[in-house]
Amino acid sequence: MTEGDTTRLLAWSTELRTVHQRLRDALGVAQQAVREGDHAEKAGRDLLLFCHGFCAALDGHHRGEDRALFPAIETAHPDLGPSLRALERDHSMIGHLLSGLRDALDRAAPPVELERHLEGVAAIMENHFRYEERQLLTVLESLQLHAEVEDVLGPL
Repeated sequence: MTEGDTTRLLAWSTELRTVHQRLRDALGVAQQAVREGDHAEKAGRDLLLFCHGFCAALDGHHRGEDRALFPAIETAHPDLGPSLRALERDHSMIGHLLSGLRDALDRAAPPVELERHLEGVAAIMENHFRYEERQLLTVLESLQLHAEVEDVLGPL
């Protein structure tokens, strides 16, 4: 979309679903890297790459929502304020879990510990995504927010 365009090619609801699916896929890749073990040096490097990449993508997604998407929604739909605050609390909790995963990666924790971290992130992330989609998809169908997708929903 070029600057000055007033019509979006895709609704923000479609963009959100797409980003959520990409994050689910990235989590799956990170989980697979852990399951395949860290027996070889390459597998260990892959695990670091996939997990750190997933952490950065999820964190960037939530920062974009907090910075751009949620304020735009609240301006158009003030009644959604309590739902948006709940989603922001989820972002904080997920950020804490991601920090624990990063710490475990940095100290080369055993695969069983990394799996536990990823399972915890997966459970909260999936619950968060489902709640967010239930609360916001209808609103996002008609949201007038003229911004780049990456600025609003994080890196793609």
